[in-house]
Amino acid sequence: MRKKGSMLLALVMGLTLYACADNSDRQTRPDRSQGQPASVTNEVRPQSQPQAGPAQPAMSSSQIRRPSPKALTEDEQNTIDIVKKTRNSVVFITNMQYVQDFFFTSDQPVARGSGSGFVWDEKGHIVTNFHVIEDGVKFMVSLPNQKQVEANLIGREPTKDIAVLQLQERVPDLLPVQIGISEDLEVGQKVIAIGNPFGFDHTVTEGIVSALGRNMPGAGGVTIRDMIQTDASINPGNSGGPLLDSSGQLVGMNTMIISPSGTSSGVGFAVPVDTISKIVPQIIQFGKVTRPGIGGLSFLKDEYARRTDIEGAVILDVPRGGPAYELGLRGLGRDSFGRLYVRDVIKAIDGTKVKSYDDLFSALDNYKIGETVTLTVDRDGKSRPVKVQLVGID
Repeated sequence: MRKKGSMLLALVMGLTLYACADNSDRQTRPDRSQGQPASVTNEVRPQSQPQAGPAQPAMSSSQIRRPSPKALTEDEQNTIDIVKKTRNSVVFITNMQYVQDFFFTSDQPVARGSGSGFVWDEKGHIVTNFHVIEDGVKFMVSLPNQKQVEANLIGREPTKDIAVLQLQERVPDLLPVQIGISEDLEVGQKVIAIGNPFGFDHTVTEGIVSALGRNMPGAGGVTIRDMIQTDASINPGNSGGPLLDSSGQLVGMNTMIISPSGTSSGVGFAVPVDTISKIVPQIIQFGKVTRPGIGGLSFLKDEYARRTDIEGAVILDVPRGGPAYELGLRGLGRDSFGRLYVRDVIKAIDGTKVKSYDDLFSALDNYKIGETVTLTVDRDGKSRPVKVQLVGID
């Protein structure tokens, strides 16, 4: 009996120890129900190991600081504004000629050349260089939206390298350029050239006015005076495009370059807007330019006059019975052997020296039709004054 009681007591004590051991084990196991990683334990780590800090909240997209775009300079913004302002004012012109096919049975339009132009008014008049449209019979104008419209030739002035076209249909989106003044330009002033060099439409180049008052040979055989020299890049295809100042106003028309390679060398020339403003309205109104001249006279070309070492405007012919003939002016004569000889040479006009016909032609631009001028005329080494009234000539 005592033996059974001892066994019972031992059994109860064993169960109690088992229960205690089970509870102790439960306190040291990780609680998987909390979602912690299986590797997490409650063991004490050495103090030398850093403790993880509290979790940081995620930043919102509005709190993320992004680098701001580079600020534009005042000059850059000015150029951008001008380009946007004149985008619908510059066009591309293709000069077409008709050539016969191999069997001479039909004519085919073939592009002879191309250049640029700018919108003059809301009636669709386009201003360009004379040499851009020279010898053309059909003209196609490419607009800023890439649409092509045929244009008619209204008139031209070869001596100033200026021509005017008019679109055959109305294009409402085109914007005329703002006409400026070239007489107030200063060397060093910023200018912008827009055109279509090598067919790349609406190409923009920037530079300065390099010089003023340049005299350059024009397509019409006489010198174009007071041209603007610029280092803004001008290449083939730029001809006829606008030269603009920093306010976006027209100050000239890009016309020619000086370059051994035929491409931009930083020496370009533009017809001044003051000349354009005198010529274009006449062409639009009359289809031609009427300028003051000495009625009925024709002159020997300067290239021939220079061969004789004669300085002045050599009179070639004077129509018999005309006003100049009645004033005693005479052209070339022939001696008894049939050889030509020079008679009258104009040496000055109102005291301004004339070294060539080119000088006389340019000097007459300063007068109006109907004005009276005094010519200094030389014959056989003797000078005499001759008063003539200027008349309109084409």
